[in-house]
Amino acid sequence: MNPSRIFILRPVGTALLMAAIMLVGLVALRFLPLSALPAVDYPTIQVQTFYPGASPDVMTSSVTAPLEKQFGQMASLNQMSSQSSAGASVITLQFSLDLPLDIAEQEVQAAINAAGNLLPSDLPAPPIYAKVNPADSPIMTLAVSSKTLPLTQVQDLADTRLAQKISQVADVGLVSVSGGNRPAVRIRANTRALASYGLNIDDLRTTISNLNVNTPKGNFDGPTRAYTINANDQLTDADAYKSAVVAYRNGRPVMLTDAATIVQGPENTKLGAWVDSTPAIILNVQRQPGANVIQVVDGIKKILPQLQQALPAALDVRLMTDRTTTIRASVRDVQFELALSVVLVVLVIYLFLANVYATIIPSLSVPLSLVGKLAVMYLCGFSLDNLSLMALTIATGFVDDAIVMIENIALRRGRRSAARSGAEGFEADRLHHHLADGVAHRRADSAALHGRCRRPAVPRIRDHARGDHRDLGDRLAHARTDDVREAPAPHAAEGKQALRSARTSSSIT
Repeated sequence: MNPSRIFILRPVGTALLMAAIMLVGLVALRFLPLSALPAVDYPTIQVQTFYPGASPDVMTSSVTAPLEKQFGQMASLNQMSSQSSAGASVITLQFSLDLPLDIAEQEVQAAINAAGNLLPSDLPAPPIYAKVNPADSPIMTLAVSSKTLPLTQVQDLADTRLAQKISQVADVGLVSVSGGNRPAVRIRANTRALASYGLNIDDLRTTISNLNVNTPKGNFDGPTRAYTINANDQLTDADAYKSAVVAYRNGRPVMLTDAATIVQGPENTKLGAWVDSTPAIILNVQRQPGANVIQVVDGIKKILPQLQQALPAALDVRLMTDRTTTIRASVRDVQFELALSVVLVVLVIYLFLANVYATIIPSLSVPLSLVGKLAVMYLCGFSLDNLSLMALTIATGFVDDAIVMIENIALRRGRRSAARSGAEGFEADRLHHHLADGVAHRRADSAALHGRCRRPAVPRIRDHARGDHRDLGDRLAHARTDDVREAPAPHAAEGKQALRSARTSSSIT
């Protein structure tokens, strides 16, 4: 069965099917991920745990090992790597491609909860995780600086307002704040002063820990009213620490300022970042594996003006790097080459066929097939990148096969027409020559008969049926002349046979 016959016999249905394919392809174009290269990212989650003051050996034995034991029990885990340093533990988990990232996130959270009893009880914060591949480069980098505000305040605003809001954008994996100017209260102990008061470092540490405990304070119950005591014992600035009492000696309180130096400054003074020559705070934005880079960056740029309006006017937010700039440019160039290749293919078809109607068919089928492929790419989980666009560009060259097919169809039709017209012409020539030969023979017979009738002795023939006498030469001459005028060429042989029969059956009187 010819598959093209169905579409040829139903032109209205074929037109509707073409319109449906075009519509589905255009809708799929809006949902296709756009990136520089095909998305082959494995679902990756990074778990970080901070334990200030712990050595790498302590981090390995007390933090990293218990977490790895729980993570190793996950069935869909393909690869696990860890790195323990002073005060920090980083574990990278890589899952199989058939596992959705949201399911992997739930498994990681359950493993962290199960390992909670095995971790040190004095951890400042539980382990945190981020759905991001650490080997993936940031898709966007922002720099926050100020000429009047200190960097510690800039860091606080960037961490609490910018980073948290950007993290809420869809498909954003991690927003890391770099610059090392997190606000903190730095307390430098004076060991000689502590020794003079009969104190040690542990007494100082215990006092500072008690000053930052936020525990329930109780409530007041009365006959008509009840109050809950709401007080926060945590200290946030250096001045509040100066009046703290460490111990009592000889009936006199020993203040924290008597045994240590208290300053307001960054948490880590050995870290920093600059924009040109200006100190700044850097925000690196990373996407989730398999996310559309263009959509993520467009979503961040959409909310960025609103976030800048909520910040103090002294802050300057600058866009340092945008990974989508090169992606947009490369994809735009490939799209132009794709459109140009389609135009050239249609032009080549017209030059080869020299027929407008035959050119209209590929000029409609080529864009339709390319747009229809977008829906198939979306169903197969492909992305719109440089490689896929180059493949579509090369696929437009396959229309040369259509040129060969159309030429073969035209050639076969021409041969059939020529064969049909040649057969008809050959038959006409054959009949024409046959007719001419018959006429020539008849004329020769007539001339011979006329010559016989003009002799001196003309025989007379009696017609036995009617009984009248005529001149044989006149009768035969009239009969042969009428046959030449009226009888067709195929009956020439029959006329000769009749003439011979008439000669043999007649009697001479």
